[in-house]
Amino acid sequence: MILHIKNMVCDRCVTAVKAELQKLGLSVVAVKLGEAEIAHKTLSPTQSEALEMAMQTLGFEVLGDKKKQLVEKIKTEIIALVHVKESGLKVNLSYYLSRQLDTEYNTLSHLFSEVEGNTIEKYFIHQKIERAKELLSYKEKTLGEIAFLLNYSSVAHLSAQFKKVTGQTPSTYKQYTARKAITDL
Repeated sequence: MILHIKNMVCDRCVTAVKAELQKLGLSVVAVKLGEAEIAHKTLSPTQSEALEMAMQTLGFEVLGDKKKQLVEKIKTEIIALVHVKESGLKVNLSYYLSRQLDTEYNTLSHLFSEVEGNTIEKYFIHQKIERAKELLSYKEKTLGEIAFLLNYSSVAHLSAQFKKVTGQTPSTYKQYTARKAITDL
């Protein structure tokens, strides 16, 4: 049985979900971003309720609705693409998602907008800016390297999107996080 789990976006999430499933006495086959596979074909109402409560305690949600499951798969693919995969996107996002999810992009786009009230493209940009913020706070890469890593055509393009999303330039954000780090000491 495959469980679709919302908000599972990092390796720590995978570890936490796996541990919780094992605590519930469920035989875990595999856990990856957004999904957990258990050896059970069905769960009793008591097991289902315990699972729901355990996931909510961790900040996750078990998705039963097929539309929400597909939207969560879209989000998981985008998060993995932006935050995990080092090579970046070498093809069009619509082509990539269609291929990964074996569904026409128009269907994915319409469903995503219906469920989330936002477009896939805006979600993708938001994730890229979140990754840029993370990389800026590490201070290990230049803005040019970050732009290249996130597959922006130029530093100017990244800077423009960064400002549109956050309200500040990347350099202002970097200075702010540096000052904040000093005051937090």
